[in-house]
Amino acid sequence: MLLKKSSRNSSRWQYWIKPWQQVDWLLFLLVIGISVFGGVMIRSTELNQKLIDWQWHWLVTGIGSAIALCFCRMRYENLLKFHWFTYGITNFSLVAVMIAGTSAKGAQRWISIAGFNVQPSEFAKVGMIITLAALLHKSTASTLPAVFRALAFTAVPWALVFIQPDLATSLVFGAIVLGMLYWANANPGWLILMISPIIAAILFSIKLPFSIIISDDLTFGILGIIWAILMGFVGWKTLPWRRFGISGFGAWGLNMLGGELGILTWNHVLKPYQKGRLTSFLNPDSNLLTTGYHQHQSRIAIGAGEWFGWGLNKGPMTQLNFVPEQHTDFIFSSIGEEFGFIGCLIVLSILALICLRLLHVAQTAKDNFGSLLAIGVLSMIVFQVIVNVGMNVGLAPVAGIPLPWMSYGRSAMLTNFISLGIVESVANFRPRSRY
Repeated sequence: MLLKKSSRNSSRWQYWIKPWQQVDWLLFLLVIGISVFGGVMIRSTELNQKLIDWQWHWLVTGIGSAIALCFCRMRYENLLKFHWFTYGITNFSLVAVMIAGTSAKGAQRWISIAGFNVQPSEFAKVGMIITLAALLHKSTASTLPAVFRALAFTAVPWALVFIQPDLATSLVFGAIVLGMLYWANANPGWLILMISPIIAAILFSIKLPFSIIISDDLTFGILGIIWAILMGFVGWKTLPWRRFGISGFGAWGLNMLGGELGILTWNHVLKPYQKGRLTSFLNPDSNLLTTGYHQHQSRIAIGAGEWFGWGLNKGPMTQLNFVPEQHTDFIFSSIGEEFGFIGCLIVLSILALICLRLLHVAQTAKDNFGSLLAIGVLSMIVFQVIVNVGMNVGLAPVAGIPLPWMSYGRSAMLTNFISLGIVESVANFRPRSRY
């Protein structure tokens, strides 16, 4: 009788747990843990302001976790059937925010739904990952037509995001595309050529420290030409049109054009606050009270934490609100001040472990589509972590990119949890022998 009872209990347990048997629970628990800790740090930044953003953060963590668990049970292959619908909804939402969106801080990025501000550009990241995975899973990026096809479909949502303007999210789009193309067997030289015009634009547009020795025009011209010649060589070695040096001249001309467009973009496209962020990063001591204030205060807070920090809710810079936007883009500075170098190292180690688990899922997926989905999410998370931490410590310009699962932002949190759910679905439906 006892054996029958225990077998019944065991079968019931297996019935409930079976749909999640192969879920990567380590990945899931790491994300939950760092999200809860993010709420603790948000509360610390708001302790003297009587705000409840930390409660919202935990609530969204709970909702996001439930959504992720639901996605785990759904076969990710179903996303392949509806990827054009997903692509259409993504673009429609980005157009809708331009027509009926609400503006804040000089950008129109939010749509008000039932009293809540929703940021479609955040969810567009997931839509873009699904679309690219669907495009590349059959026709890999080993040929230029396949690469151009992927870039053509990416260009539409990217342009809609860029003109909001949302430079930060458009950069995340670029990181996703590069990561997924690389995983889909694109020639690394092609990827270098894709980003080379941006570097050429920087060399032509931004003043360099040694411009005092050489005149500005001459300095920019020399650097631009050297870079263009180097990219011409890369183009000649990697592009298929080698006859008469067409590939090399094409790559050289593309970078020269990129340099000129960079000057035009700097003078006529970028908003004043975007220019201020870039110039402050290159010369951090020039605008300490204006555009460089956020980053300067963040660096002071992190430095004040030294090895072990002041302790939770005890950081002077954090508790006296010296660091603006500390609960969102600069949450890492509060970790540095209150938990010191050791605390920062632990947080970065957890984020690195999350990325390693995402890579493991990509490597063990049963098909190209699932593998590309996981790599798309990995590319998104890695880029956001590097840029966010970099801008907190002064190694990257302030780009308005949140720290995944830790910064306050309901749309960003839900996007990350939906992405987690999709990756966990890829893990859950792997063959048992590969687990």
